[in-house]
Amino acid sequence: MPFDVRDFPGAPPGAWAAKPAGRRLVAVWLFTIAGMVLVMVALGGLTRLTGSGLSILEWAPLLGTLPPLSDAEWQRLYSLYQQIPQYHLVNQGFGLSGFKHIFWLEWAHRFWGRLIGLAVLLPLLWFWRRGLIDRRLARGLFALFLLGGLQGAVGWFMVASGFEADRTSVEPLRLTTHLALALLLYGAIVWVGLSVLQPQPRANPAPAWLRRLTLTAAGLVSLTILAGGFVAGLHAGLDYNTFPFMDGRLIPSGYANLHPILRNLTENIAAVQFDHRLLATLSVLMTGALVAVGLRTHPVTQRGPLIAVGCAAVLQYGLGIATLLLAVPVELASAHQIGATVLLTTLLVLLHALRPVRIPVRAP
Repeated sequence: MPFDVRDFPGAPPGAWAAKPAGRRLVAVWLFTIAGMVLVMVALGGLTRLTGSGLSILEWAPLLGTLPPLSDAEWQRLYSLYQQIPQYHLVNQGFGLSGFKHIFWLEWAHRFWGRLIGLAVLLPLLWFWRRGLIDRRLARGLFALFLLGGLQGAVGWFMVASGFEADRTSVEPLRLTTHLALALLLYGAIVWVGLSVLQPQPRANPAPAWLRRLTLTAAGLVSLTILAGGFVAGLHAGLDYNTFPFMDGRLIPSGYANLHPILRNLTENIAAVQFDHRLLATLSVLMTGALVAVGLRTHPVTQRGPLIAVGCAAVLQYGLGIATLLLAVPVELASAHQIGATVLLTTLLVLLHALRPVRIPVRAP
């Protein structure tokens, strides 16, 4: 159901309509939070790509805010790291300086998450006290704050899987779950921000079929991103570095090697990479169709969002192919991850702009 700030119980009649400047202030805050979440996703991708995510073996939401402040503390944390398989199988003997190199990125990732929590909670309380948000919106935003806290717990649940015997990275299913929650949180914040900025749809509502096409494209892009989580978790991008064929075949010969068959969707490198390629191709074709028919049939007011969707889709597809062909260089892989979120953002903006006008039902 589209979000409408004027529907919230307890709000004075016309309060929001009379305060467009207040709406803009709240919207800017929400978009800032969304931007911080996007940075958080990028930092998370970098910790995985550099193998930094297992460098901190303690989950200390409060005490972990400060980095090590003494040589003794550095040595204690390094000694903890020396007990896990990643050290023995990948980084044995790289010394305290090598440990510090991977530690700082993971610490920055966790510290940024704490900053997001403060950036949500403190302004939320201030906006509520100043009367710039009403009760229902405040409850929804507080729920997003709690979801952010849950995301932190899921992040630790993911990291803990990397401490198990013979593991040098986190479990792919937990990684993808962590990514899915991040996307849900990001998308919800963007949508609420757009709704605060534009409570009611503009004139000339879009036909229902165009909204369904946009929703389908957004769904395909979301599935592609989640499939990319399994590619990342299995390091599947380091194999089959050709395009469009995989080992000379369109469908790799090892696609269904695991039994039961469903295991291939999350544990088989060949299957996981093929699924990601297939979903990415379907996504770019769907967004291309969306842009083509949208530009021909919809009013000029939506041309900007439609063109943005098309450009983001083509750029993201190109980044994906380049990342694969070059065997996943860190900078390019990180840009590919950010590009996926940008593409999803453009689709959310378009979907929000295509909302149907809600006609209030009046009692007889």
